[in-house]
Amino acid sequence: MVDVILGLQWGDEGKGKIVDFFAKDYDLVARFQGGPNAGHTLYVNDKKVVLHQIPSGVFHEGIINLIGNGVVLDPVTLKRECDTVASFGIDLKKNLFIAERTHLILPTHRALDKAAELSKGNQKIGSTLKGIGPTYMDKTGRNGLRVGDLLDKNFTTQYIKLRLKHQRLLDNYNFQEDITAWEEEFFETVEFLKQLNIVNGEYFINNQIKAGKRILAEGAQGSMLDIDFGTFPYVTSSSTISAGVCNGLGIAPQQIRDVIGVTKAYCTRVGGGPFPTELENETGEELRKIGNEFGATTGRPRRCGWIDLVALNFACMINGVTKIVMTKADVLDAFKELEVCTAYMLNGKESQEVPFQMERQKPIPVYKAFTGWNTTTSAAKTYSELPDTMKTYVNFINKYLGVDIHFISNGPGRDQIIQVK
Repeated sequence: MVDVILGLQWGDEGKGKIVDFFAKDYDLVARFQGGPNAGHTLYVNDKKVVLHQIPSGVFHEGIINLIGNGVVLDPVTLKRECDTVASFGIDLKKNLFIAERTHLILPTHRALDKAAELSKGNQKIGSTLKGIGPTYMDKTGRNGLRVGDLLDKNFTTQYIKLRLKHQRLLDNYNFQEDITAWEEEFFETVEFLKQLNIVNGEYFINNQIKAGKRILAEGAQGSMLDIDFGTFPYVTSSSTISAGVCNGLGIAPQQIRDVIGVTKAYCTRVGGGPFPTELENETGEELRKIGNEFGATTGRPRRCGWIDLVALNFACMINGVTKIVMTKADVLDAFKELEVCTAYMLNGKESQEVPFQMERQKPIPVYKAFTGWNTTTSAAKTYSELPDTMKTYVNFINKYLGVDIHFISNGPGRDQIIQVK
C-alpha cells in the first residue's frame, strides 16, 4: 500500500511539515522526483530544518527513508544535509537508503544550468541553478551517471568523458567561471556517499510492499510545475504529479491508495511564469510579510495572491486527489475580506479550465468575495474552535473541487494541524 503526498500549486505548499506529521503512520517514506531544488521545512525540537533531498520522515525513529530513482542527487548538498540531520542524533546508516538508479548532479551540470539561464536574458525561467534541468537532460539523452556507477572502479574515467561533453557546451555559452573548487568538493563528498546504503530501489520498495509495509511517497515542487501539465516552459524538469510516483520509485499504479494534495489557503509562486491571481499591491505584500514568503531553497521573495480554484481543480483532476490538506490558514487571520478565483476570463469568455498556454491568453481571474474571520486561529486544536467564517471558506472550496479538506494547518509548529474529517 502506497499513499502519496504532493503539492497542488507552484510548490512551497508546506509539504515537508505535512509529510513529517503523517510519517508516524508509515514504515517507509520515499522521495520520487526532483532534487535539491526542493526545500521542505520542518521544526524539530523547536529548531528550523530545511531538507532538500532527504525524505521528511527522517526524524521519526524506526522509519526507513528512500531516495528513489526519479530523484536527481547532488552529493555535496546531501553531505551537508546528512551532517545537519546527524546533529540531532539520527543514524543515517540505519534509516537512509538510496536507489542505485538515481542520477547524479555533477559540478558541470550546475555550470550548465547557470550558463543556460544567463543566456536567456529577460526570458529567464527562474531556475534555482542547482543543475536539475541539465541532469534530467543527460538522463533522457542517455549520458548521465548514476549512484550505482560510483561503485565502479572506472567512475572517474566515466566522469571525465562526460565532463568533456559538458565543456564543449559550456564553450558555446562562453562560460568562463572556474569550477575547480566545485569538483574538489564533489569528489570528497562522493566518498561519503559510497558509505551510505545504496540499494536496488525498485526491489527494495516492492519487497517492503509485499511484506505489508505502509509506504508514503513524498513529492517535491508542485503540480503546476509538472514538466507536462505545468505552466510550460516555466516548469521543473520532472513529473511532479502522482503518475511520477510509479516511474520515480518503480512501483505499479495499482499499489497507490490515497493521493493527499497539499495547498495553501492562498497562493504563491517563486520565479518567472504565469500566475493569474498574483497581487502586485499592498495585499500581496501583506500576505508575503505575514506568511514569511521567501524561498526555503533560494531565499527569493515569493509572489503572492488569492487562492486559484481553477488551477487547484485542474491539479486535483490530474493527480486523482482523494484528500486535501490546507496549510497556512492562519496567514489569512488578519484579513477582513478574502477573494477566491472561481473562473478565468479568456478571450472575453468565462472558463473554468486551465488553458494550453497562459502567457499568450493571459487569464483574467473571476473572483468571489468572502468575509474574512479577522481573528487569531493559531491556538485552535479542534475544528469546532475555528470561526464560522473560516468554515464557510473551507466548505465552498470543498464543494467547488469535489474533494474535501481533511486537515488544516494553522501554524508552523509540528502540532499545529487540525483534523477536519
